[in-house]
Amino acid sequence: QVQLVESGGGLVQAGGSLRLSCAASGRTSGDYAMGWFRQAPGKEREFVSSMTWSGTYYADSVKGRFTISRDSAKNSLYLQMNSLKPEDTAVYYCASQRGPAFGYGSDWSEYDYWGRGTQVTVSS
Repeated sequence: QVQLVESGGGLVQAGGSLRLSCAASGRTSGDYAMGWFRQAPGKEREFVSSMTWSGTYYADSVKGRFTISRDSAKNSLYLQMNSLKPEDTAVYYCASQRGPAFGYGSDWSEYDYWGRGTQVTVSS
């Protein structure tokens, strides 16, 4: 059973930084297609960033501020978030597909496994 566990969320002032981590267990290490999504209260889940065989991708709203990375040997995915804004406040979810894949990875329906999320709150 594949499990994803996010960590690193918290409360930060606008302009600050956070680094989210996602630890995967229950599978061998590898370059799985993975991504980060977020959901703010009263809003739909939205794409934040992904890493696939095609490359790394970002939502326009976070481009230039967020950086996705992975440590395949540790089966971990990261999201470095800089210059945070109050509108970045949301629950952030880590997601993974069953294996490596091409494409943008921006559609949540492409993902097979999800973490429970970590809260990020940015105060103004």
